[in-house]
Amino acid sequence: MLKTLPLAERVRQLHPSPTMAIDSKAKALIAQGKDVVNFGAGEPDFNTPENIRQAAITAINEGHTRYTVVGGIEALKVAIQDRIRQDTGVEYQTDEILVSVGAKHSLYNAVMSLVNPQDGVLLPVPYWVTYPEQITLAGGIVQYVVPHLEHEGVPYPDDIENFMTESSRGLLLNSPSNPSGVVISPHVLEQIARLAVAKDLWVISDEIYNRLVYDDTIHQSIAAFPGMRERTVLINGVSKSYAMTGWRIGYAAGPKHIIKAMTSLQSQSTSNPSTISQYAALAALKGPQEQVDVMRSEFDRRRRYIVERLNQIDGLSVATPRGAFYVWVNMAAWKNRTVGGRVIQNADDLALAWLEKANVAVVPGSGFGMPDYFRMSYATSMERIETGLDRMQSLLDSRQ
Repeated sequence: MLKTLPLAERVRQLHPSPTMAIDSKAKALIAQGKDVVNFGAGEPDFNTPENIRQAAITAINEGHTRYTVVGGIEALKVAIQDRIRQDTGVEYQTDEILVSVGAKHSLYNAVMSLVNPQDGVLLPVPYWVTYPEQITLAGGIVQYVVPHLEHEGVPYPDDIENFMTESSRGLLLNSPSNPSGVVISPHVLEQIARLAVAKDLWVISDEIYNRLVYDDTIHQSIAAFPGMRERTVLINGVSKSYAMTGWRIGYAAGPKHIIKAMTSLQSQSTSNPSTISQYAALAALKGPQEQVDVMRSEFDRRRRYIVERLNQIDGLSVATPRGAFYVWVNMAAWKNRTVGGRVIQNADDLALAWLEKANVAVVPGSGFGMPDYFRMSYATSMERIETGLDRMQSLLDSRQ
């Protein structure tokens, strides 16, 4: 009889996302024909703009279906160079840019190229679920940074310094934030930059939602501050701003020697990203940008509505997000109460109650480092948002 083959220690250390239980149950209900309102999707509900789709079709018809160089076609790198300059004011050469299979792949390449075993990596809470797992895969030590309550989810320099140790080598920032929608102000970023220079920290800056900010919010890249371009790897992509999640194109920009190392790593894993998708991304970056504004305007309309409605529901509270397309909801007031026959201890319990009794899927915050919160995406239609919120409120009202 064949024995169970042993797994490598690196994958045995990985933790399955706690959101998978909710996701699996939601999919099972949908397969049964249930009308589930899904607030879990981290992707725009818009179709990819027509000019981008047509560029992909043209690429196929013109025979652009073979391998490219590992790091991406030169024309796309030039377009990325221009986009970064417009968005951040920072100038990169094309050999300081790497195109990868989505921003998650860009992050993976950066982490694997910068983190040595036992290196400490500072990670503000809440965080996107993939960050600690990638750091763990590299053999690093995740050093969670919990902001002071009065900082309202923004990691200030004193927060970061409080959790630093002698092993701290780097900092992973995400602004605008998934899951909270927090945007770190230029003033605070400047202070963080000074700390990074003083403590000789490298920074990975995930800016995938940089074009989805609202009101008078200003997004700035930490790479733009003195001393930071040479110690920052900037991560971005076309998925969120251009509704291109399935096209899988992300990119990184940073010091030449780091990008060279990341390119070498990519050459031995995926090689180049999809050639067709690269030509589509080129059209996205160089073509008309009006559709980005249209999507952002609609997200803004939904954002205002969902925040107002959630704050009207007993026991739930949410701060207005300034970026991305998520709300980060505090449900602590419902702990030790019963909803849908389930005693609520954390957001996981409340999420299961809503899914099982109201056919609404939200993402519990345990996977993001804060079990008393849950994340809801407003990247779905206003009609579905209204229906989902009605169901959530009805279930909570019915148990009182």
